[in-house]
Amino acid sequence: MRALVISDKVEPILYSAGINRHVGQLDLVISCGDLPHYYVEYVMTMTGRPTYFVHGNHAREVEYHSRGGSDEWRAVSEPMGAINLHARTAREGSLLLAGLEGSIRYNNAPSYQYTDSEMMFTILRLAPRLMLNRLRYGRYLDVLVAHSPPWGIHDQPDRPHQGFKSFLTFMRWFRPRYLLHGHIHLYRRDVVTQTRYYETEVINVYPYRILELEPAP
Repeated sequence: MRALVISDKVEPILYSAGINRHVGQLDLVISCGDLPHYYVEYVMTMTGRPTYFVHGNHAREVEYHSRGGSDEWRAVSEPMGAINLHARTAREGSLLLAGLEGSIRYNNAPSYQYTDSEMMFTILRLAPRLMLNRLRYGRYLDVLVAHSPPWGIHDQPDRPHQGFKSFLTFMRWFRPRYLLHGHIHLYRRDVVTQTRYYETEVINVYPYRILELEPAP
C-alpha cells in the first residue's frame, strides 16, 4: 500500500493546493506526531485517504480552530477524522497497524513523555491485541507507528532525543515489518534514516516520506 508518512514539520509542498500532484495516488496517510492538527486535517482532506496518527512529545493537549473562518473557535484535542493509534491496533487494507506515542521523559511536562518502564507497560497492554492479530492473520503486526526512534537506532545522545529501549524488545517479540518514526530532525544528507533491526525496517520519515508498505511475510 502506498502511504504518505509525515512528521514534525509543516511542509509547504504538502500544505498547498498542489499536494495531490506532488504525492500521486495514495492508499493511506500516517502522521508520526508533532504536527498541528490543522495540517494533518488538511492533508487528510485533500488526499481523501484514511489517516492514522500518534502524538509527538510537543503535542498540545488542546488546539483552537476557527469554525469556518468565523470568530467562533472550537477546542480540538485530536485531528478531526483521523484515527489515534496509540496503544491500539487497526487494519487498513492489507496492513496491520499499531502505534506508540511520545518520547522518553526528559522534564516534568504533563503528557506525551514516558519513562522506558512506562512505555514497556504500554507495550504489555498492547500485547493481547497483537496476539489476537497472530491468531486471526498469522502475524502480529506490519507497521508500528511511533514518534520516537528505538534506543541506539537513529536517536541522539542528548536526553530529549534518546530512543526507547523497550522498542527493541517490541521488535524482537512482535517482528513488525516497519517501525516508522519522526522526532529526529535531519539537517544533513549523510544521516542514516533507514536501518534494519532483526526483521524490522526502522525508518525516520522526517519531514515526510512516500513509502510502499507491504505486509510482513
